[in-house]
Amino acid sequence: MAYTIPAGTRIGHIHLKVADLERSLKFYRDLLGFEVQQFYGDSAVFISAGGYHHHIGLNTWHSKNAAPAPINTAGLYHTAILYPTRKDLAIALKRLLEANYPLTGASDHGVSEAIYLNDPDKNGVELYWDKPKEQWPKDDKGSLQMITEGLDLSELVKLAG
Repeated sequence: MAYTIPAGTRIGHIHLKVADLERSLKFYRDLLGFEVQQFYGDSAVFISAGGYHHHIGLNTWHSKNAAPAPINTAGLYHTAILYPTRKDLAIALKRLLEANYPLTGASDHGVSEAIYLNDPDKNGVELYWDKPKEQWPKDDKGSLQMITEGLDLSELVKLAG
């Protein structure tokens, strides 16, 4: 019998290699709104939402002043940041647009709505919210059928107020 990971298991945090801590903090703290929990000397910082010890670790242990990793190699595709509501995602989008921060895409996946961008080190970032589970698209056998369709950003940003 195959092992199945417990249903309550979740991804607790990520660590990203960055070239410049302050530049990364301008993105993750100042633009996205994460809170600094602790600096670890001058080579790492731990940030979170809501006071958790850390959702994201940013460090320069092997990457200080380094160029971004090449796109066409193995590695992290993106970090996905899940917002609790659609309005929260809309507020994040409005902040990005007001800062003229470049987006790389936006999609309705049937199960979620997502905005894509890169952090200053060209690490992919997905900002998204999950639609209610009962709205997730399924085929006639009940299997999940995720999609990738365009997301109307002008309609979403209106929700931000």
